Amino acid sequence: QVQLVESGGGLVQSGGSLRLSCAASGSRFSIYDMGWYRQAPGKQRELVASITSGGATNYADSAKGRFTISRDNAKNTMYLQMNSLKPEDTAVYYCNAKIGIVVRAWGQGTPVTVSS
Repeated sequence: QVQLVESGGGLVQSGGSLRLSCAASGSRFSIYDMGWYRQAPGKQRELVASITSGGATNYADSAKGRFTISRDNAKNTMYLQMNSLKPEDTAVYYCNAKIGIVVRAWGQGTPVTVSS
């Protein structure tokens, strides 16, 4: 069983940057496909970016060119570098761990607020 803890959220001005971290414990981190999701008030949770166990990445159109997902298997941690932040990026950001199509764990979320 894997457990996930996000960190790195906060308040930032439009155009600023943040780096989110998702620390995993309790299982072999390297075998999981990982993802970052976000949920804004009144909206459904949506995929931001994902990275497979092999390192292949995928981004939502809204994240392309601004966000970078990465993982460090030696540190059991996944990251989301977010640059050129916009007010519409304001949301609670969650990470998850999957094997195939089965979600094994979600983190508790870290809030990101981008002021205009």
